[in-house]
Amino acid sequence: MQTITITGGQTLHGQIRPAGAKNSVLPLLAATLLCGAPCRLCGVPRLADVDTSLALLRAVGAKAVRKGADICTQPAAPEVLCGEIPEALAGAMRSSVFYLAPLLCRAGSVRLPLPGGCRLGPRPVDIHLAGLAAMGAQVELEGEAVMLRRLGPLRGVDFTLRLPSVGATITLLLAACCAQGTTVLRGAACEPEVCDLAGFLRACGAQITGAGTPVIVVQGRRALGGVSYTPLPDRIAAATYAAALAAAGGQVAVTGCLPQYYGAFLHFLQDCGVQIEPDGDTVRLARDPARPLRGGQQLFANAWPAFATDTAPLAAAVLLRADAPSEIYDHLFADRFACAAGFAAMGAVCTAAGRRLTIAGGARLHGAAVTAPDLRGGAALAVAALAAEGTTQLRDPGHIRRGYADLPGDLAALGAVCRAAAG
Repeated sequence: MQTITITGGQTLHGQIRPAGAKNSVLPLLAATLLCGAPCRLCGVPRLADVDTSLALLRAVGAKAVRKGADICTQPAAPEVLCGEIPEALAGAMRSSVFYLAPLLCRAGSVRLPLPGGCRLGPRPVDIHLAGLAAMGAQVELEGEAVMLRRLGPLRGVDFTLRLPSVGATITLLLAACCAQGTTVLRGAACEPEVCDLAGFLRACGAQITGAGTPVIVVQGRRALGGVSYTPLPDRIAAATYAAALAAAGGQVAVTGCLPQYYGAFLHFLQDCGVQIEPDGDTVRLARDPARPLRGGQQLFANAWPAFATDTAPLAAAVLLRADAPSEIYDHLFADRFACAAGFAAMGAVCTAAGRRLTIAGGARLHGAAVTAPDLRGGAALAVAALAAEGTTQLRDPGHIRRGYADLPGDLAALGAVCRAAAG
């Protein structure tokens, strides 16, 4: 357990650069299992989920080591690979599901205990399994685990996802690269991280077109090569820094992340009264803390290019003190707003009902003892604490470090009174 202590009332100033995107790095690490030559991923943040991924790679027989900010992997022969994913590692993170396709392709079979991660309501893997079955995999459910086998090579297929799941799109994109023939994925997710994975796979020799659109076409091939690759910057971390500025006031430049990667979040902040000046891959943000944020916002979180679900709690934290009521609805996750209890403990007037969060606005926030309910909810509580009077004790059972290498250090570097301590 880590406790983050934040004393509100300080404006933020300075410059900050997000590290490589967690949501890109994790599927890229799984994808290295498909490569027949060494790979190097550059600028990889030190996150709990990255550590778990490295342990998982080693557990199935691959070689993966961290060298400073980079991670280097070595290919493993099929006879060396083990398709049994340890339950402790599978349960530690949702992205363990990304190892289904690579291990099925390389080892011939894979057994995966149901994956873990944040508890955001039902997050089924049925689309992953349906797509792999359409490619020829034999799928069996064994209690709390899923077993996949193939008797021969996977085959290309024309498959329509029932909804644009990022995880399922990643799984089927990985499988299609080593399938025989052409695979067409319809209704695919269009998120930047899907495009980043496709860019990595193309650099390794895969033939992929359409990534970033709802229809992706993959020409399968036997083996991929190795590559040195830099993942895209973490757009959710960038949005977190932007939300922190909006809540606390001041002037901050977020570098290394193109404005388009923020999606609708920058437009939301502008609507709230934050001054935004894009300049190449830098976004300069400013807000006078003496002027209230504008409320009256109605936000609908959904698949890209809609308002990103991971930024919905951050938007909520910004709106707690706005001058009018606002409402946020998350179409993707039923329990996205578990952070509402923490907001209320800090003096906010807000109500979470299923996928909907209603915010009265105008709250005079005060410090409180709160607990991070999940990764983004924990970050949102930290953002709210920056705007609160007094000191907040944010207890984190490990959620925040799954997505931020050092969020307390990042906020402190911008001028926040913020420190972390174990226990």
